[in-house]
Amino acid sequence: MNSNKLFEGAFPYVDDILALPVEDIDRASAWYRDAFGLNEVERRDQPVPTVILERDGVRIGFAVNGGDASNDGAAILVTDIHRARQEVEANGVETGNWRVDEMDGKKFQVFFVIAPDGLCYYFHQPLESGENS
Repeated sequence: MNSNKLFEGAFPYVDDILALPVEDIDRASAWYRDAFGLNEVERRDQPVPTVILERDGVRIGFAVNGGDASNDGAAILVTDIHRARQEVEANGVETGNWRVDEMDGKKFQVFFVIAPDGLCYYFHQPLESGENS
């Protein structure tokens, strides 16, 4: 197992983790590369302009598909929430709402990022029983 792995999974709020709505593919690709450390792995023009980025085997895609970015985004499961927050902030991105959420009887340390395109990201990591950050 790669101990440097940070991203474990990404789950869309609305429809498709490989087609989150953006207005400009080039701008999106550059921002997510710089902000989240993603690497571009695929680009296509049909049926709509789309770019797929990846980190640690986790793929997130962006498409000029007319969707409403302000009502979409993704939950990103990470291996180390503190490292994720430090990395994102070191890349000049504002994070917010550092808190502990409870879902299905499990606790998660979380924070949010609102990207310039309006997409919202919910970074989260399960907490061990009794752990609070």
